[in-house]
Amino acid sequence: MKVKALVAVRSGSQRVQNKNIRPFAGSSLLEIKLEQLLRIRNLDGVIVNSNDDSMLEIARKMGCEVVKREQKYASNEVSMSEVYKNMAENFNGDVIVYSNVTNPLLKDYTIEKAIDTYMMKADDFDSLNSAHLIKEFLFKEGFPINYDLEHQPRSQDLPDIYALNFAINIIERERMIECKNVVGKHPYIWGIDDIEATDIDNPLDFEFAEYVYTHHMDYKGVKSGI
Repeated sequence: MKVKALVAVRSGSQRVQNKNIRPFAGSSLLEIKLEQLLRIRNLDGVIVNSNDDSMLEIARKMGCEVVKREQKYASNEVSMSEVYKNMAENFNGDVIVYSNVTNPLLKDYTIEKAIDTYMMKADDFDSLNSAHLIKEFLFKEGFPINYDLEHQPRSQDLPDIYALNFAINIIERERMIECKNVVGKHPYIWGIDDIEATDIDNPLDFEFAEYVYTHHMDYKGVKSGI
């Protein structure tokens, strides 16, 4: 059984222009993520799926497999469900470790342990998906949804609610095609801390992640075992 990472990148990011390849800590988000995945001990390869020839060339030079994505599946008009299905159909492997370049603070150790955990629990769960704990007072349509206004708890006593962050997702190729998602029908929610969960979605996220990556060695993947 071949377990390979799948890195999906495209041109045309809107909120942070060219975020995948713009300078980040002396490198780029794409190069940092590929360097990390190439050193993960329990991966059999890394596949980069993109509509952008320059990103595919970076990946090719680094020793990754590349898949040119049809422009249709890199546009904002097509649903992510169809994008996931298309990427899985063009994936050369059995188990997909889907990892975003926009989570640069995810540690090597976390990825390796997630893969080991997925393999051990594959009989009971059909995907493993990273998430972080939300301990906040949540409202919907003017009403609290995770606590009672008349008996307000301390924040630490709020119920455990997890938010998917898509830093790492593991699923069999055939299941991803069937579900059209990186989340299966019986997912194992893999908790990671708030820092590792950092997802670059706007310019402030970019600056924050770059600062932490540069100044706090615990959050550079190469130092993940410390």
